Amino acid sequence: MQKPRAAYDREFAEIQADILRIGERVSQAIGDAVTSLQKRDPILAREIIAGDAAINALRFKVEEACLALIATQQPAARDLRSVLAAMIIVVEIERMGDHASGIAKTVIRMGDEPLLKPLVDIPRMAHMAREMLHDSLKAFMDYDAEKARRIADRDEEMDHLYRAIFDELLAIMAREPSSVQRGTYLLWCAHNLERIGDRVTNIAERVVFVTTGLMKELNV
Repeated sequence: MQKPRAAYDREFAEIQADILRIGERVSQAIGDAVTSLQKRDPILAREIIAGDAAINALRFKVEEACLALIATQQPAARDLRSVLAAMIIVVEIERMGDHASGIAKTVIRMGDEPLLKPLVDIPRMAHMAREMLHDSLKAFMDYDAEKARRIADRDEEMDHLYRAIFDELLAIMAREPSSVQRGTYLLWCAHNLERIGDRVTNIAERVVFVTTGLMKELNV
């Protein structure tokens, strides 16, 4: 008969592996979404939207596994915090996938309209979002609260980029009223990336909770 500790470790390791798997899928979706915007590629955009169903299914698998682990192993202290955090983290990652799909849907809505301006800061935001997501999941796996706090600090840089994009596009739209629709499309894309940064911060907060037992909002 398997000892309770060994059973918990094995089952939670499977949960962690699935969380990393969904994180990789979402990171790829973020990168592909911005590529579809840059290249004006509706085929890639539709692939991203279709792939969201697999991300959702993996999220539900993780949630069910967490509930089963709580029911069968009755974890306590940091183990319980880890399982509860995993349930919340997987939802945050799945929502990031929704934001990637939001960008893809905007690409399809844009049709053949040319981009209002060359893309510079939006790809930078996407790159940063993917790095932050990767680092936040590593912090969760390593129980590294300090790393989590540093990741949350990077969200301020993400917010700064978003504000720069917002201000630049608003200025263009004010000068050229005919550009409002195309400017709005880019604002939607940038906003989706900014929200991904917020959700990574939520993951960082859960890492701090797991390691310290303290529920604390970061970047307030």
